[in-house]
Amino acid sequence: MAQLRSRIECEMGDPTITDRPDEAQYVLDIDGRRAGYLTYRRSEHEIALLHAEVEPSMRNEGLASRLIEFTLDDARARGLRVLPYCPFVRYFIDHHGEYLDLVPREAQARFGL
Repeated sequence: MAQLRSRIECEMGDPTITDRPDEAQYVLDIDGRRAGYLTYRRSEHEIALLHAEVEPSMRNEGLASRLIEFTLDDARARGLRVLPYCPFVRYFIDHHGEYLDLVPREAQARFGL
């Protein structure tokens, strides 16, 4: 089965996501252009995910989901607990139960998870 590619990937190229700790953001770039970001506040054992945003012209292409998935995978790899203050991050975790364990059990009710 052929993999479907989004309109963005076909027209502009593959997105890249990088952690930019000096900006406290995960940044999604497409062909060197910032297409979205997710701001955070990180401590030794936790990362608070504050706000995710994708450029309006690039919305509805699944880019925000890719950005959040990358961020959550990175948090897991670093052994960080996740505090999902961003509503879209909460929505993503609620619909992708494999990430629920990243949110501390005692905080899940506070975030509606």
